[in-house]
Amino acid sequence: MERERKIGDGDSFGRAADVYERARPTYPLEAARWLVPDGATTVLDLGAGTGKFTRSLVELGLDVIAVEPDERMRATLASALPGVTALAGTAEHLPVADASVDAITVAQAWHWVDPALAVPEAARALRPGGTLGLIWNLRDERVDWVRELGTAMHRSEAERFTQGAIAIADPFGETEYFEVEWSRETDLDGVLELVASRSYFITADDAGKREITDAVRTLIAEHPDLRGRPTFTLPYVTRCFRARLR
Repeated sequence: MERERKIGDGDSFGRAADVYERARPTYPLEAARWLVPDGATTVLDLGAGTGKFTRSLVELGLDVIAVEPDERMRATLASALPGVTALAGTAEHLPVADASVDAITVAQAWHWVDPALAVPEAARALRPGGTLGLIWNLRDERVDWVRELGTAMHRSEAERFTQGAIAIADPFGETEYFEVEWSRETDLDGVLELVASRSYFITADDAGKREITDAVRTLIAEHPDLRGRPTFTLPYVTRCFRARLR
């Protein structure tokens, strides 16, 4: 499958780190609890970005190593979470010693990696019995206007990638699945910033950006579930996958 980018390749998100930090949703704490095994103390958050999921791990009282290739995203994370160790690195080259962490989490990023290299690298870094956990926040397109929003703003590689079955390969065991339904209040500006945080929007030309934002504005102004409402509820489904090192 063609990827938007590999973790460590390109700099589209770094160019919009502030927008990403403002616009992207946080993650349900129960999803973080499910991804991290009982008794874990040290967790590596891979592709940590500005620390959206890292915050949940910190809230659980874990010792967190955040690994992010983009310097600007990493700087935003370090400013927001000064107690977290933030390192440059990629899924294919983790900057930690063998058998040094209890769990690795990958939030909104596994669709960028090369699994043939990333899976054995994760296995190298994990302690025996450690887990690799993957998580994505996805808009709940079972709702009519949310599905139309996906068409208007264009679907990301993450949204396409998570439509199929996801299995973590050997030397990991069975891939388990868990999901959380939740929602957050937003408005037109919030949705436009969410769009502006997408890599395909960041790299689009001015005409492409206008086409997307005009479509989103029109939908929110005209859809019967949204018309005339200054704020509205955007529903999400957080999809989680985990597998334990054999």
